Amino acid sequence: MTHACNERPSCVPGVVLAAGAGTRFGSPKVLADNGRWLSGAIGALARGGCAPVFVTLGAAQVEVPAPAEAVEVPDWQDGVSASVRAGLAAATAVPGMAGVVLTLVDLPDVTSGVVARVLSVADRSPSGLVRAVYDGAPGHPVYLGRDHLDAVMRTVHGDRGAGRLLDRHPEVLTVECGDLATGRDVDRPD
Repeated sequence: MTHACNERPSCVPGVVLAAGAGTRFGSPKVLADNGRWLSGAIGALARGGCAPVFVTLGAAQVEVPAPAEAVEVPDWQDGVSASVRAGLAAATAVPGMAGVVLTLVDLPDVTSGVVARVLSVADRSPSGLVRAVYDGAPGHPVYLGRDHLDAVMRTVHGDRGAGRLLDRHPEVLTVECGDLATGRDVDRPD
């Protein structure tokens, strides 16, 4: 499908990383809470200002709710890096793409307010790298400007995603979002 940016001169696709098996959780997290985690992550990106929205799938295949599109990750067993690469490939194919927002499916309390706050800082960021933090602890979503995507693709490996680049880059802007969410990823069922 061809995407274009209708409301701004450039657009920011959002990617929900959801291809993993969720071994500590006991099942793929894309299935958690009868799909409500997935719907919540898609809604947070879409209502927060991302368009289009992609969802990476691998261990479990599900119907992806609108307005998102599924991105198959055939090598999902290689870790989150495979999901990041597949999501970034889909995002970079969008004409007018200025950058991309990555988030995880297992952040059930991250809302559109968090995404909007990250994007508002990204609009003013000379570095093109923005990371949500929660009471000072790094988390998601993260904004990766177009100029950094090749470096991200080179540094992701196994179960390490864009964090490796963000941890080493001196100009990453952090956005405190602890007043909006905990930002905790849920690794084990209640």
